[in-house]
Amino acid sequence: MARSIVTGIDIGTYQVKVVVAEKGDGTRLPHILGTGFAESRGLRHGYILNAIDVIRSIRGAVAQAEKASGVRIRRAYLAVGGVGLDEVFSKGETIVSRGDSEITELDVERAMAAAESRIPRSEIQNRRIIHSIPLRYKIDGSDIHSARPVGMKGMKLSVDMLYITSLEQHLSDLIYAVEEAGVEVDDVMASPLAASFIALTKQQKMAGCVLANIGGATLSVAVFEGGIPISLKVFPMGSTDVTNDIALGLKIPLEEAQQLKHGGITHASYPKKKLEDIIASRLSDMFELIEAHLKKIGKDGLLPAGIIITGGGSAITNVSDLARATLRLPAKVASLSVGEGRIQLRDASWAVSYGLSVWGFTADESDSGIKLSSRAGRGFWGFIKQFLP
Repeated sequence: MARSIVTGIDIGTYQVKVVVAEKGDGTRLPHILGTGFAESRGLRHGYILNAIDVIRSIRGAVAQAEKASGVRIRRAYLAVGGVGLDEVFSKGETIVSRGDSEITELDVERAMAAAESRIPRSEIQNRRIIHSIPLRYKIDGSDIHSARPVGMKGMKLSVDMLYITSLEQHLSDLIYAVEEAGVEVDDVMASPLAASFIALTKQQKMAGCVLANIGGATLSVAVFEGGIPISLKVFPMGSTDVTNDIALGLKIPLEEAQQLKHGGITHASYPKKKLEDIIASRLSDMFELIEAHLKKIGKDGLLPAGIIITGGGSAITNVSDLARATLRLPAKVASLSVGEGRIQLRDASWAVSYGLSVWGFTADESDSGIKLSSRAGRGFWGFIKQFLP
């Protein structure tokens, strides 16, 4: 049975965000009981540099969420982000074991195990696999148009796999910090995938789209097609770079540059054209990185649902227009409007922590397949089912 209350913790470079949610009655999204946030200290590009400061920040955000929700937070789902995230692809195959050639769950697991064993050691050294995602299956060399081959017949089963990995030390440091703050980690999920539960519709994921999360110090990209994630990449560039460029270009304090970035100062005598050029230049750099990645995986110009932008940087003026011009794709800023009464989330930067709570409920119900060292080992298919219609 699914737990009635789930907590999600998102440890960003500049803020720690916590969402406590309760399973809704007949509604798709969980009901938000309370939220908490605190300024992050001791991190850079998502990496922990000072564990004591990070633990203090987590405790502050958790305490605020406990006070708002009236719930004692003992366990939580944790987002893993930062430039330590990466992807690796591999292929595996196996001979179908049954005499009547019918493919079983065991055959699928053996093909996946073969794919993992073929990952070059250099690509996973000092890294831990946190998500294992089957992209496509083949039976006797022919593609099958089905999410699962179990029950079909053939002599040889092949699978193409996407593995999302995290630097092992980075992941261990995050888990340590959360547990030192008094909260046990139930499981982990890559931040872009957590955000996708809130920022994307299932129709967008099926048609094909890219979710770009512009954080304070990082730009994360998750590409979806056919309802599942097919690629993930993180770049060491974020909205703080835009702020710094404005401060340097206009020779103003960082605080004013931050307000200008979001259109918060309208009466100032700053040259509008120069400000727009500064912002456009840095954002264009970001979207060119995304375009280069889409070209690398063969998806540039081929995602009908376009690019959906989330994270704190999504509030930058004209961000969707610049994305549309650079990528030549439909572009929009993700909308987040959930909750009721005094607890409402309208800022897209909450998508990760709230998405974790959504995943927490479906993970319990569908036997999610996230690997977390010895803490997990649940079925792959449960994880994939959460992305399908």
